[in-house]
Amino acid sequence: MLYLLAVIGALTIAVLLWRAFGPDRVDTAPSRRVVAPDDDPDFLRKLGEQRKKKPDDEE
Repeated sequence: MLYLLAVIGALTIAVLLWRAFGPDRVDTAPSRRVVAPDDDPDFLRKLGEQRKKKPDDEE
């Protein structure tokens, strides 16, 4: 029983070390940087155009 627990522990450590220091995965997609709407110049330009088109009745 002690040998079984030792093997399971050794395998767990081996898998964790492999995940930490092993080769990079090829199948993962590169992460894209998400731009918040208030940082996106196109969004801000469109927002400015929409505000100019609205009538001033709302104020």
